[in-house]
Amino acid sequence: MITLHHLDQSRSFRILWLLEEIKQPYELKSYYRDSSTHLAPESLKNIHPLGKSPVLEWDGKVIAESGAIVELLIQKLAPHLAPDMDEPTYVDYLQWIHFSESSAMLPFLLKTFNAIETKQGTKLVFLENYTQVEFDKVFGHLNEYLKDKEFLVADRLTGADFMMGFGLHALVYHMGQGENYPHIQRYVAGLSQLPSWQAAVQIEQNGVKSQK
Repeated sequence: MITLHHLDQSRSFRILWLLEEIKQPYELKSYYRDSSTHLAPESLKNIHPLGKSPVLEWDGKVIAESGAIVELLIQKLAPHLAPDMDEPTYVDYLQWIHFSESSAMLPFLLKTFNAIETKQGTKLVFLENYTQVEFDKVFGHLNEYLKDKEFLVADRLTGADFMMGFGLHALVYHMGQGENYPHIQRYVAGLSQLPSWQAAVQIEQNGVKSQK
């Protein structure tokens, strides 16, 4: 049995969504952020030393890092969610499945932290300017790439979408960047209509897994 240690409002949504998509039986253990610090509870350190989520327990192994978990689940349980290595789109798939935690993550986090600084009445001018340049470059590139696409690669749902969807949903609905990146907004709207996405949202809100 797979056990997912799931923290609300975290990258763990990727795994929750993927498990719902492939209809894989699993046990869900929910954790909630501290209301004042917005950090994960200390109890997560009982599962993994870093105290972060997602963490998956499977066949006696404790597995961290959402990208590693997505790739492992797809390889073992849902190979249809990745192009074959000899398909022309496989290289694109590799690039995009890693994009969310590489090129996209730094400007995304910097934008978030700059917003906190502004809210607290402090300002880091150099960092703010650098952040905006990188943010526009990275998400402008992604927006242009998505202009005629429903999914990132291969004209179908793949692991790349599971990795990218969570962050882009936050970009559109929490950062309010949808009007600036209309193709990203359309892409996210499409993902959020998938039954597996909606099931994952409901499960996260309820803190319990739906009964199959």
